[in-house]
Amino acid sequence: MSDAHLSQLTFDSLDIPQSLKQGIAELGFTRCTPIQAQTLPLALAGHDVAGQAQTGTGKTAAFLIALFNRLLTDSGTPNRPVNAPRAIVIAPTRELAVQIHSDALGIAKFTGLKFAIVFGGVDYEKQRRTLEEGVDVLIGTPGRIIDYFKQHVFELKAIQVAVLDEADRMFDLGFIKDIRFILRRLPHPTHRLNMMFSATLSYRVLELAYEHMNNPELIRIEPDKMTVDRVRQVLYFPSTEEKIPLLMGLLRRIDARRTMVFVNTRRIAEVLERTLTANGFVAQALSGDVPQTKRLKMMRDFHNGDLAVLVATDVASRGLHIPDVSHVFNFDLPNDAEDYVHRIGRTARAGAEGDAISFGCEEYAVALPDIERYIGHQIPRASIDPVDLAAVTAPPPAPWRERAPYARGGGRSGGGPRSGESHRGGGRSAPRRTAQASHAQAAPHGQPSHSQPKRSAAPDAAGKREAPASSPPQGGSAPQAGGRRRRRRNRGGKPGGGAPALT
Repeated sequence: MSDAHLSQLTFDSLDIPQSLKQGIAELGFTRCTPIQAQTLPLALAGHDVAGQAQTGTGKTAAFLIALFNRLLTDSGTPNRPVNAPRAIVIAPTRELAVQIHSDALGIAKFTGLKFAIVFGGVDYEKQRRTLEEGVDVLIGTPGRIIDYFKQHVFELKAIQVAVLDEADRMFDLGFIKDIRFILRRLPHPTHRLNMMFSATLSYRVLELAYEHMNNPELIRIEPDKMTVDRVRQVLYFPSTEEKIPLLMGLLRRIDARRTMVFVNTRRIAEVLERTLTANGFVAQALSGDVPQTKRLKMMRDFHNGDLAVLVATDVASRGLHIPDVSHVFNFDLPNDAEDYVHRIGRTARAGAEGDAISFGCEEYAVALPDIERYIGHQIPRASIDPVDLAAVTAPPPAPWRERAPYARGGGRSGGGPRSGESHRGGGRSAPRRTAQASHAQAAPHGQPSHSQPKRSAAPDAAGKREAPASSPPQGGSAPQAGGRRRRRRNRGGKPGGGAPALT
């Protein structure tokens, strides 16, 4: 960590147990970061803290050290039930919960404290057994915590420390009702130490702080500008068709090792993953619907350097501590100016430097004025060198649904939605719907497509066959629509469908 981004306060000078100092020293930390220097003295003295800080500035260590100090110096509730944790840390995402748990194991290595981490997607029974056997610190996401709590797997009556990390992200992800559900079941705020950290201390975050904390001290470090100033930024203006060739050309020029590429939709993330893989890059896409076991393996591979390019939606732009990310690409400029700072903050961690390369394409360049106003300066422009537009080998079609070319006629880029096309996933039935649509377009106006007689002649729920779709119903309705109405009558015995009446 750069000395320029450390305070003069040392961990050795803090009034904390020796077992904590030993764990901190083994991790190689000696001097506090600004957020640690301002929040630790308050929290160690028993004051609640609401801090503005983003991941990468040391706030995780700040609240963990204060939490461990409280547990080690205060015995807490006498005759505490085995299944009653003494501290709870709530995180908005699984990745952030995993990172907090990893940091906690390192700092508390010599304390003897026991931990449990709970989140959805994996190890339901294993997590449940860990809680039942008893832990000191519970770390997890809101949904899984509430799930186990409602089943009486653990109690919240003995909580001495409550931590809410990335509070503004809780609002963004719709978790705020869950957070209030948990906080209202904890001991009174005056009977516990409360810490809340957020990238922005907005009005809604402060309202949550004053509702569920005991007169919190507000600490603002203003980390956004500090992060932006350490990142070398550059902006290209490619056409939509040039985006993938330009991305691949720049990745080859920088010899990508640990690079993050941010996009705005899951579908484009999948298109990029397939296209980059087909062109020789080791790339994977991280989005909200990736199974948890695959997500964890993906993050391990990226940490270890086995995965060179991580394509991500904004689910991964906050709450992840990934050291040594050399380059961040904004393949799509984000619609929210704050998300731009969070994205490029994946590089330039803990005082280091990094590079952020953004594409101002036809669709998303509209967000550029807001972004530049937010960061306080114009992003340096760069012209596109023709040698950076790489030849693109089209990927094979996705096995589980058909794809359209990316954006506006971007056939060269290997797949994705056309402009104005819906981004909603088609599921397993998408190929059939697409095929029917193409037949319908090919048929002359007013005539049935070739696929209609075969489909309409199939037996209905009552075992009868309908009239051919080529025989229009009374009233001159289109054959396809008429066929659908007849099938609903035959299934339900009356217009509108439903099960046949029993006689």
